[in-house]
Amino acid sequence: MQTIDDLQVAGRRVFVRADLNVPLSGETITDDGRIRAAVPTIRRLTDAGARVVLASHLGRPKGAPDPAFSLAPVARRLGELLGADVAFAADTVGESARAAVAGLAEGRVALLENLRFNAGETSKDDAERGAFADELASLADLYVGDGFGAVHRKHASVFDLPARLPHAAGGLIATEVGVLRQLTENVVRPYAVVLGGAKVSDKLAVIESLLRKADRILIGGGMAYTFLKAQGHEVGDSLLQQDQVPAVQGYLRAAKERGVEFVLPVDVVAAKDFPDLKTKAPADPVVLAADAIPAGLQGLDIGPETASLYAAKLADAATVFWNGPMGVFEHPEFAEGTRAVAQALVESEGFTVVGGGDSAAAVRTLGFDESGFGHISTGGGASLEYLEGKRLPGLAALED
Repeated sequence: MQTIDDLQVAGRRVFVRADLNVPLSGETITDDGRIRAAVPTIRRLTDAGARVVLASHLGRPKGAPDPAFSLAPVARRLGELLGADVAFAADTVGESARAAVAGLAEGRVALLENLRFNAGETSKDDAERGAFADELASLADLYVGDGFGAVHRKHASVFDLPARLPHAAGGLIATEVGVLRQLTENVVRPYAVVLGGAKVSDKLAVIESLLRKADRILIGGGMAYTFLKAQGHEVGDSLLQQDQVPAVQGYLRAAKERGVEFVLPVDVVAAKDFPDLKTKAPADPVVLAADAIPAGLQGLDIGPETASLYAAKLADAATVFWNGPMGVFEHPEFAEGTRAVAQALVESEGFTVVGGGDSAAAVRTLGFDESGFGHISTGGGASLEYLEGKRLPGLAALED
């Protein structure tokens, strides 16, 4: 896989597919981590005299312009981080985009509007997707893939466009792939994995893969209640995927046969109702044994005893991968489990990786210094699919 060091970029139009899919509240960016992660590659290109044509998706618009998903706030924030104005095109391949690119001086940046405003970006029809890629290719001379959070998508700007231009991987993708290789090839042991999040169905494939690699797997978040149910425990009104219980039971048996330690919560923080995340109103939490959650209550975080147990299980790990919060971290009464796991990683002397998505958001929301972790990924879904052993379209396109 070529990197940007292999390209001659001075004076040339370089299409950079970044992942600027940041959370918005109106036009306010609530977490700019992905924008900041894109800056080093952009700076390297502009410092070398490239004319950077930057593109990304944001959210899930329906293949047509939607002001709620405009990248205009991103252009403003990126300009602040770069210390230079970023030209913003009001469309993806239309008159505004062509004008913005034509007006680029060496060392400057233009950001196209949300790629998903064009139905060709995400189309499952190869011809429609290819036609959009042709239009994008007309705006540039070279292609740099640097949107790691999108490389598991077979989208026009990720998969089809690199075939139409000389291409290379940006610094962020090179770093992300290097980190993931440390989690899959010649892993330094003990290797501990912490998995959380809402649905166990989202993690089944990665669990199956990690059962062949990890020494210890710790489970939290909403998915923990399907595991507890699989052990025969009552989970009250907690999130439960009953249809996944047989699969989970199979994984628990496989872990025992392979000598992989599976660690489940021993206590939980529960409440009657799901908390109001806007007002942060008190939710009357109660700590219960994990095997005795009564009807009418739902588990919303791992309990203090579990938090201490998980910290102890992580203390001697040489490699740690964490994906998914331990509870509803957005509410202060259900954030302590996630905070405890993050703190354990900060205190670890091993190589620690936060696997993107909600885990990365939790680290920043809870006020942790990002330098305390070995690596914070920009791609939750992409990281998981890589660990599953899948061939990711965006990476395959850069390797060809």
